[in-house]
Amino acid sequence: MKHIFVNPDRCVACRTCEIACALNRSSLSRKLPEAIYEPVPPMPRVRVEAAENEKGFPVQCRHCEDAPCLDACPAGALYRDEEGLVLVHDDRCIGCWMCIMVCPFGAPQPFRHFRKILKCDRCKGMDEVYCVDRCPTHALMLVDPEAWDVICEMGGMKR
Repeated sequence: MKHIFVNPDRCVACRTCEIACALNRSSLSRKLPEAIYEPVPPMPRVRVEAAENEKGFPVQCRHCEDAPCLDACPAGALYRDEEGLVLVHDDRCIGCWMCIMVCPFGAPQPFRHFRKILKCDRCKGMDEVYCVDRCPTHALMLVDPEAWDVICEMGGMKR
């Protein structure tokens, strides 16, 4: 299974990944001008946080092997699928935010309008991974875990 790899040296905090995610995942119109006026504003499942180097760092679910959110969810809304992705049963989510509190990456976000959580599902069932495909600097890449070490060495990064 491929994972989203983040190269923080390439991120310029343009937030194109956020916009692409919000428009394609939670907008009714899927067009920016119209989305601005939608009754429920589109929300991204990825967000860019400020980094020490005055750039940014895209934060999305890492689908951890030992995901603390799975154990913390009292409603059983979070589950792991056959591919290893940690996903949400929206109809079971009670909006308690326990997953938000225990996630070491701060990936789940409250979708307050519906009292549910939003988290990256790596665009499961869709034609593309929108944040990765729209990143203009290729700071986000979809790679096999075996290739991480090679990518890190090429970019002078540590795993």
